[in-house]
Formats: sequence, C-alpha cells, structure tokens
Amino acid sequence: QGSLAESGGGSVQAGGSLKLSCTASGFPLCRYDMSWYRQREDKGQEREFVSVINSDGTTSYADSVKGRFTISQDNARTTMYLQMSGLKPEDTAMYYCRIVSRGFCNRGPFSGWGQGTQVTVSA
Repeated sequence: QGSLAESGGGSVQAGGSLKLSCTASGFPLCRYDMSWYRQREDKGQEREFVSVINSDGTTSYADSVKGRFTISQDNARTTMYLQMSGLKPEDTAMYYCRIVSRGFCNRGPFSGWGQGTQVTVSA
C-alpha cells in the first residue's frame, strides 16, 4: 500500500495565503480521486470535506471555501495542491489529503489518508 505526505501548513494572519501539497507514492497505477479534508478542534473527530479533484480532472469545493481555495494536480497526477487565499480564522484546522481508487483496479481497490498538516489563521 502507498503513502501520502502533506506539507505547506503554517501560521498566517487573516486574509493571507498558503499553498498545501500532498504527494502520493507507492499506489497502484489505477484511476483515483484525491481530496482535501480538514479537522477543526471545535468539531472533535469529524473531518470536513474541503475539495476534491477527480480522476477525470473535475473538481468540487465545499461552500465554505468556494472562491477562496483552488485545488490542482501536477501533470503526473502524483502531487495535489490546495492554494488557499483569503484565509479566515475559521479555516484553522489540521488539513488531510485522501486518495480513493475509482473503478476497476487489477490490484484491488485502495484508499488512504495522509498524516495531516496544520493551518492556523489568526485574526
């Protein structure tokens, strides 16, 4: 099974920007979706969907980040990015990337989570 590694988190003031990265390695060469979730301290263990980039390149965003965050991938589709602008204190959370296989994969379906990267936005 493969692994996911996030980076790019940090502390910024409200209105600032950060760019998160997530690199996938060791997964089978099958179609997959990659997404970002976040976990806020005031929400306990709940992980909130942020954005997804599907295997066909289509994207989707949570209403709370639409227009401020942009998801993308490199040409090899092994590294996913989340460009975050207009950050708000309520964006403060641990951000996790996730991978989920799509359709048939001769090595069987797969999924995984990264370890997370902390984003802190101060007022």
